[in-house]
Amino acid sequence: MLLDWHQPELSLTTQCDLLSLNRTSLYYQPVLPSAEELALKRRIDELYTAYPFYGSRKIAAVLGLNRKLVQRQMRETQHLMCWAGVGIAGIVPGPNTSKAAAEHRVFPYLLRHITASYPNHVWGIDITYIRLLKGWMYLVAVLDWYSRYVLAWELSDTLELPFVLSCAQAALAQAQPQIWNSDQGSHFTSPQYTDLLLGAGIQISMDGRGRARDNIFTERLWRSVKYEEVYLTEYANPREAQHGLGHYFPFYNGERPHQALGYQTPAAVYFRSATA
Repeated sequence: MLLDWHQPELSLTTQCDLLSLNRTSLYYQPVLPSAEELALKRRIDELYTAYPFYGSRKIAAVLGLNRKLVQRQMRETQHLMCWAGVGIAGIVPGPNTSKAAAEHRVFPYLLRHITASYPNHVWGIDITYIRLLKGWMYLVAVLDWYSRYVLAWELSDTLELPFVLSCAQAALAQAQPQIWNSDQGSHFTSPQYTDLLLGAGIQISMDGRGRARDNIFTERLWRSVKYEEVYLTEYANPREAQHGLGHYFPFYNGERPHQALGYQTPAAVYFRSATA
């Protein structure tokens, strides 16, 4: 816990403001979803992972459900990118973080005519939903687009800002990209996040409206993570999720051949090219 409940000089309100935390979340006791609701969310997550271009109409048709029901589930499970007019790019329970806060600065998209051509040229960051047997967690990762190497990742049971900052700091402790791309989610437009990148001299790029597939490399990472680890393991609790992903990412980086890399591993391409 980042907060000091017994700090005499800083009130909880001040500490929450400094950390971009919502104070009400300190006292919130989550209500577990019903088995039916959880099953529906899981099925929508599976459909999106397989077909990220599906909108609510197609998902409703596939599931044989009323479209309004599917749309309501989507609204309740907002992700971080606008998607096909529905407003989501994945299925993540929680607040709508796909839109920047009104007071936050939005940066332009810099990759319209640029292809990542060497390690640390372009990095991407994104958040996805990791399901548990009776709930969910959130996974953030920083990916080098050229090599598909995962520089850092973090798990959290809330969508508060600190776990994103921690992941970004862990990535920057290893290297520094020329361009760092994200969507316009409130995490990625927060001053704490953008100041961290700008202070390191990094060019910030943000996907514009209608460019939901710009972060395709990270979307492919999520598909691999879910099909090769999450869906096969079915984590019972956060500890199992942390343990499972802690084994998966070293495998993904250092052992798993990547077709787009000529069946080399991301680590081999990243470190060979980075030191060449």
